[in-house]
Amino acid sequence: MELRATGCTVTGFVHNAASKGRGVLRMARVWHWLMAFALPAGGASAAALPECAGQVELPRAPIMRVERTNDVLVLRDGRAVHLEGIRLPHGQQDHAPPAIAEQAFQILNGMARNQKLVVTAIPPKQDRYDRVRGQVFNVDSADPWLQRALLKTGMARADIAPDRTECAAELYAAEGEARASRLGLWALPAYAVRNPDGLSFDTGTFQIVQGTVLTADVKNGRAYIDFGPDWHTDFTVTIAPADMANFRREQVDPRLYAGKTIRVRGVVQQFNGPEIEIANPEQIEVLP
Repeated sequence: MELRATGCTVTGFVHNAASKGRGVLRMARVWHWLMAFALPAGGASAAALPECAGQVELPRAPIMRVERTNDVLVLRDGRAVHLEGIRLPHGQQDHAPPAIAEQAFQILNGMARNQKLVVTAIPPKQDRYDRVRGQVFNVDSADPWLQRALLKTGMARADIAPDRTECAAELYAAEGEARASRLGLWALPAYAVRNPDGLSFDTGTFQIVQGTVLTADVKNGRAYIDFGPDWHTDFTVTIAPADMANFRREQVDPRLYAGKTIRVRGVVQQFNGPEIEIANPEQIEVLP
């Protein structure tokens, strides 16, 4: 959906709405908000819809409920929206207390349930379950971008999917604010950023790991980013041969991570020591 309007079109719409009651006034407000996002930067009423979020896919998505188990918003017509780019806490699944998961769910529920939300998306717009993979905005919120609001309050962690790159910098920045202030889940040991030597009890959980890369190489098409001298036991980040194409497309050579301090995130597995497999450069943050 492409949004275009002139100032007179929006003004006329709002003027007409004023004479038709609360329901149309709300529609006018939503339309004006969308138009503000569509206007070029620098306009008098231009708002900051992130360019990274893509085009509007659902301009007024009525949310019936929030799914507790998979962080999905269900619309009244049965369609579903996946909150792309973040991961909410899930208590026992994270080896963490259940209270933080309940708190995050209640906050998201308050943001979304019975609201008419704006959903943007970029291709591929749907996942294998036919859910829209979207960035979500609430016209009535002081911080309209739901994903960013959850990250800034420590109610979620950034989780860039293997086949996505959009809004990674913005989502990481919002997460970083909350982490620095130890807000929400960042006050709990279960969600602390791990060092490469501290993953013994984290197998099967999503973790953020930060450390200095000792060596990085590509063998038989697979990249190995090692944080210790013994690859049989030390933490390794790997990139599958098929996913190396994503790094070549972004002109990123994984071997150049050697000697750099990086932050990487993903599900910890055990294969010759703890390992996280990544699929695109946005899943690695290179730190100063």
